[in-house]
Amino acid sequence: MASFVTEVLASSGKLEKEALARKISKLSHKVRDTKEEVCSVMNSRYNDFLPSLQSSEELIEQVQEVSREMDVLKNCIDIEVQQNMHTSVTEYGELKQQLEKNTVVITMLGHLIQFHNAMEESNKALMEERYVEAAEKLKKVHSMALLKQWKNSQLPLLTSLSSELSIQRENLLYHLGDQWKRLVVWTLPSSKEDSKALDQAVLCSVLQALALQGELQHRLKLFSQALLKYMLRPLVLYPSLSVQVIQKHCEGLVLALQCVEPESQETPSPAQVYHKLLLVLRTLHSHLLDVSIWDQKLSSILGDLIWEELSHCIIHECLQYSIPTDSSQLEKYSTVIKETEEFEKILKEMEFLHGDSTELLKYARKINCHFASKKCRDVIVAARKLMTSNMHDTVKISPESRLPLPKLPSPGGELKKQDSSTLEPGMVNQKQLSSWSMCLPPCRISKSVQQLMELALHTLSEAVSSSTHAVQLFFTARNIFQLFYDVVPTYHKENLLKFPHLAAIQYNNCMYLAHHLLTLGHHFRAHLPQPLSEGVGTFVDMVSTLRKLGARCFLTQLNMQRTELLDRLSTAHNLCNLDDEDNYIAASKAVRQVIHQLKQLGTVWQDVLPVSNYCQAMGNLLNTAITEITAKVMALEDISSEEGEHLHTLCQTLIEEGPLVFTPLIEDKKNHKYQEEVALYVKKWSMFKELAIVLRANLQEIVDRWADGKGPLAVEFSSFEVKSLIRALFQNTERRAIALTKIK
Repeated sequence: MASFVTEVLASSGKLEKEALARKISKLSHKVRDTKEEVCSVMNSRYNDFLPSLQSSEELIEQVQEVSREMDVLKNCIDIEVQQNMHTSVTEYGELKQQLEKNTVVITMLGHLIQFHNAMEESNKALMEERYVEAAEKLKKVHSMALLKQWKNSQLPLLTSLSSELSIQRENLLYHLGDQWKRLVVWTLPSSKEDSKALDQAVLCSVLQALALQGELQHRLKLFSQALLKYMLRPLVLYPSLSVQVIQKHCEGLVLALQCVEPESQETPSPAQVYHKLLLVLRTLHSHLLDVSIWDQKLSSILGDLIWEELSHCIIHECLQYSIPTDSSQLEKYSTVIKETEEFEKILKEMEFLHGDSTELLKYARKINCHFASKKCRDVIVAARKLMTSNMHDTVKISPESRLPLPKLPSPGGELKKQDSSTLEPGMVNQKQLSSWSMCLPPCRISKSVQQLMELALHTLSEAVSSSTHAVQLFFTARNIFQLFYDVVPTYHKENLLKFPHLAAIQYNNCMYLAHHLLTLGHHFRAHLPQPLSEGVGTFVDMVSTLRKLGARCFLTQLNMQRTELLDRLSTAHNLCNLDDEDNYIAASKAVRQVIHQLKQLGTVWQDVLPVSNYCQAMGNLLNTAITEITAKVMALEDISSEEGEHLHTLCQTLIEEGPLVFTPLIEDKKNHKYQEEVALYVKKWSMFKELAIVLRANLQEIVDRWADGKGPLAVEFSSFEVKSLIRALFQNTERRAIALTKIK
């Protein structure tokens, strides 16, 4: 009967269900026990750091046995649920849910075992210096689902496992770093020798392990910075450095820098730089960088790190200085372009470079553009150096002086040499102009200004010979004169005010430049491209600017000298009471100081200014002095006979010694004629001479020189001024009254 009931129940599924429930309950107890044992072992190993009493193999076998039983039950439940779904969905669902919970627990236990085994294997590989295997095991542990899925869990064990993983990774990186320091050694002695030792025995495994741990990029970046600082950049900067490759038994491969000769100021040629750099990079590629990391060569990684800075250094410290300064040397620069192409080709073969074109090669190929830029920059630098040089060093300019203009093809195709200081034959009519026409008068200019003009001529010659850069070079030549206008008055400002000699030289400099700028554009314009050849290529617009600059400088100096003259005369007490000895001595001293000042100016301006300018300047200053003395005498209301004699003496001193300053060139006897032509340059000279005569004359002599308003006295003075002088010089007598009536 019992067996029959059992069969009936079995056929209905009830007996099977009860059996499954009992098995799941029993299995749950077994899973719980296994979990406690595994957690206990893991805690003792990673949390409490106690020795384990049960081997990992037994735990793994126990976990696997429970897993097999769970798989059998799961399959059985799936079959029963499908057969009796219409009656027992809820009951079997609860059993399946219970089983899934146990599955999650056993899965976690399996992950713990995997974590433990991987950590043990990584640690063992690290101790045996199998760095790649140790790094791979740690990477595998880091990517396990255990820490990712359970990272938000509050289980203390998982926190301990995460800490253990971090400690093990730092331990591995420490060993790798220690090996890196041992394998790659930088020696920086006090001399300019840099060395780097390479040992390839363990290097490959260290590099791969660093890559697996994500530290390779950082290590290579530090290595690239040291490589640039201590090897590559010095090789570019110093031509005296050479590279030595030494194979040492104990140290491995050694790269060293050695100074083969004393340092020179010359910059190394591109060929020298490329040769030394390739020696270093080839050696590194053969012994260090010819390793693939995840399908990428180590040389490619290092190339990305160093190329930008290295190419920038080569451009600015080598190629820039190799650019020729003369257009005739441009054709030879093709050699540098080929050397640069070959240099990059070799780097691409070693995979330091990739791509079709780089900034280095682009720079070398743009030689025409760089030549023009360098030429213009060098011209401006040279011009500014000349402008800030000593102005005292002068050269003599004579009417025979010629500007060395280059030979240019004439419209008919023949070469002819023009000169901006003379007119071409055939440009005048039958009555030829004087040889002095359109010539500068004799004077002295700064030697630097003459060189500045020659620099502008050379720049314009380059513009004519280089049609592609003609416009840029032409306007660089214009900028020379604009720079002169801006720099010289500012840079030499104090000296131009302090030294009359320099003010005169600056005046001549400006007039010299302005003179040649009148015809300079005409000489080159026809040989320049459009629009320069159509009227734009001229310098005429700068002529008036330079002339005003020179005139302003010299007039400023003249005004200072004029003020100084007036200050000296102010010590004469307005020429009053000269019968007093002290007053007369003061007045006489003031006049002597005026004469001394004029003579000193004559000394520094002689042989510097053109004769006409010199005479005009000295005449202007002498006229200031005599005008001031005349005004002071005319202001006197009472002049005694003794005072009149003293005033006459003072005036006569100026009349006798004043003309002596009109000697532009001391060694030239013909210059004495300028002393006879003082009245041409001193406006008040005749008036002053008449005043001196009146101060010593009697009434009749004064009336005779007036000559009814037609005499020399009437030419220089008005009737009112003559009457004032008579009243001041003579007492009120009948004779004076008669004389006054004749002055009308």
